[in-house]
Amino acid sequence: MAKLQISLKARALRYLSMREHSRMELERKLSRYAEEKDDIPALLDMLEAAKYLSAERFSDSLVNRRSARFGNNRIIAELQSHGLPGEEISRVKVELVESEAERAVDTLHRKYPVAPTEHVERAKQARFLQQRGFSSRAIQAAMRAPREDEED
Repeated sequence: MAKLQISLKARALRYLSMREHSRMELERKLSRYAEEKDDIPALLDMLEAAKYLSAERFSDSLVNRRSARFGNNRIIAELQSHGLPGEEISRVKVELVESEAERAVDTLHRKYPVAPTEHVERAKQARFLQQRGFSSRAIQAAMRAPREDEED
């Protein structure tokens, strides 16, 4: 029995119904199934005009998924890798700057609930935050914040 061929538009709508995608990501996924006569950029333009595909919604979705675990540098780098326009990335940067120190504290305290007693452990915890893309200002604020064992 032959498999039913799904049109590119139906495939794109299926991808978008599962989660938000960037234009570049959706184009890459659809190019696998495109034939020579298919015009993927025209399809993506039509999806954007119909508000099915939105860079703003994608960036908000990615920020919501990543902000609890990662810092601004990591989130911005991921947005850039998805080919989002510069004004969208600037908008997200402004929103993220306000909450970065608080997110760094939450991330650090979730992983390390006890304050470091030695310099080696302190450096390890700072590196943990650095690898997650937090700025040095946010790392310093998180390291200074009181831990569960210090609040007594």
